[in-house]
Amino acid sequence: MKESRTTQYDLEDRTFIFANDVRAFVKRVPKTLANIEDAKQVVRSSGSVGANYIEANESLSKKDFVMRIRICRKEAKESRYWLRLIETGDDSALKKCRDDLVREATELTNIFGAILRKSE
Repeated sequence: MKESRTTQYDLEDRTFIFANDVRAFVKRVPKTLANIEDAKQVVRSSGSVGANYIEANESLSKKDFVMRIRICRKEAKESRYWLRLIETGDDSALKKCRDDLVREATELTNIFGAILRKSE
């Protein structure tokens, strides 16, 4: 995972980094039945954040743009949910990684929420 999130990112890059970091995280979690299922969900939702943001940037209308941004916000919220469910065991470094990803998902949710408020 990247050391600092304070660097200015293009939002497409930031959502890509988020999805990539989630994938790196799930490779390290204990392979319990619950974690395997939750990891599948978080991989899907984290990737969907960026994919829908790209779609929003290519939208054909303001209505389409707003809908895609809503989906981005929804998928970021969903990513946060699945991340919180994943068990890290006694690994404090893994727990910190998960907490950082939850924080990033929250920040992305807030960013997309702000974009929505300005767009509507």
